[in-house]
Amino acid sequence: MSYAQKRYLTYFLITVFIMGVPFITIDGNHLLLLSFERLQFHFIGYAFNVNELFIMPFLLMLLFIGIFAVTSMFGRVWCGWACPQTIFRVIYRDLIEGTMLDLTRIKNKQKFADFSKPMNLFKKVVAITLWSVISIIISTNFILYFVASEDFFVYMQNPSEHIFMIIFILSIAGFLVFDILVMKENFCQYVCPYSRVQSVLYDDDTKQVVYDTNRGGDIYTKGEKSIFNIKEWSNNEECTTCEACVKVCPTHIDIRKGFQFECINCLECSDACTTVMGKLGKKSLINWGSTNSVLNKINTKFFTQKNIMYVVAIVLSILFTIGYAQKQEPILAQLNKTTKLYNIKDGGIVTNNYVLTIRNNQNKPYSYNLSLDDDRFFVKRFKTKSIKPNKESKFILIVGSKTRLDLSDTKVTVLKINMNISTKENPELKIKRELSFIYPRNDAVK
Repeated sequence: MSYAQKRYLTYFLITVFIMGVPFITIDGNHLLLLSFERLQFHFIGYAFNVNELFIMPFLLMLLFIGIFAVTSMFGRVWCGWACPQTIFRVIYRDLIEGTMLDLTRIKNKQKFADFSKPMNLFKKVVAITLWSVISIIISTNFILYFVASEDFFVYMQNPSEHIFMIIFILSIAGFLVFDILVMKENFCQYVCPYSRVQSVLYDDDTKQVVYDTNRGGDIYTKGEKSIFNIKEWSNNEECTTCEACVKVCPTHIDIRKGFQFECINCLECSDACTTVMGKLGKKSLINWGSTNSVLNKINTKFFTQKNIMYVVAIVLSILFTIGYAQKQEPILAQLNKTTKLYNIKDGGIVTNNYVLTIRNNQNKPYSYNLSLDDDRFFVKRFKTKSIKPNKESKFILIVGSKTRLDLSDTKVTVLKINMNISTKENPELKIKRELSFIYPRNDAVK
């Protein structure tokens, strides 16, 4: 199987996965969703409220360390094998323009169709139209990572009430059309910051696309092309100077020149060289390997000190993510005191007022009970009501002392009291919150 076939299979699997993720749920929670409307982040079946996004730092660490680790070990394998920009360009250039409409030659990406011919111009319009439709599908799928799929299809029944969402989808689709039709591979060369920083992560053991100068010969000397055709060879160099590797390159470089940040590790040049050299009964001069393994003939060390540290950091990030994901609270509650410090009632009773916000992050409605650990105090004016799934309610609480407390003659006392919040339907679902009760000086209490 050629590298191109392997890449197309990889693209297909990635596309199916990305398009399907928004529709996958576990126990009613999405596999991956960042909902600004619900103020929730769903990750592999867990639903986290914005108040408990303690796993986010570890996920971001995992993302960035993972990118650095993959680049250090395997070069720009992301760019050539998983990047949406590359996949979209292959869909448009190779599938639509190349295979379907015969406008682009897959084996020679440096030649373009003659659009002075009416038929080619018509095909170009068809290609743009097809890609525009695909761009809308892609942008719609993208927004499903921020708007739950079940909500999205309800919103689409009244699109006039969700104009912003429609504009967002069309804007993303417009960018994709401009990017793939106008920017093309220039995005990788001049816009994407990843291509600019990759070189600092490389070493002689990093996997990349390497032209074997030991067998093929030096095409370039001091950056300038010195060999133009096979007649100029003086030794037994194997390169036929057919330029097949140059013609097929989507970023328009000559891999024989050596390392270039424009290279996206797509390995189309290797496939082209394999075809040409295969006819001569020889192996390809262009391989996916490291400088040590291809040019220096030294075994590549995968577990270098740098790579080991990357692996350790990734494992730790995963463990911390799993650990903190298990700490999700069954009930979300926030208790805030009002601006007035206290109220003094007849009989020496002192009350404090609070605002209690309870959010039901379960998948069915619940009603709630309150209790205090300190028997000297009571709760009044708490009228429980059923809260719908993923909804919240606010309650005004009055917490008071049952009798006069003899505390301090010189200062106001702050008492810490634990409040227990549990569900009526399932007493096992419970949490504890601490409240600060302000009690005045003794001489202020009648």
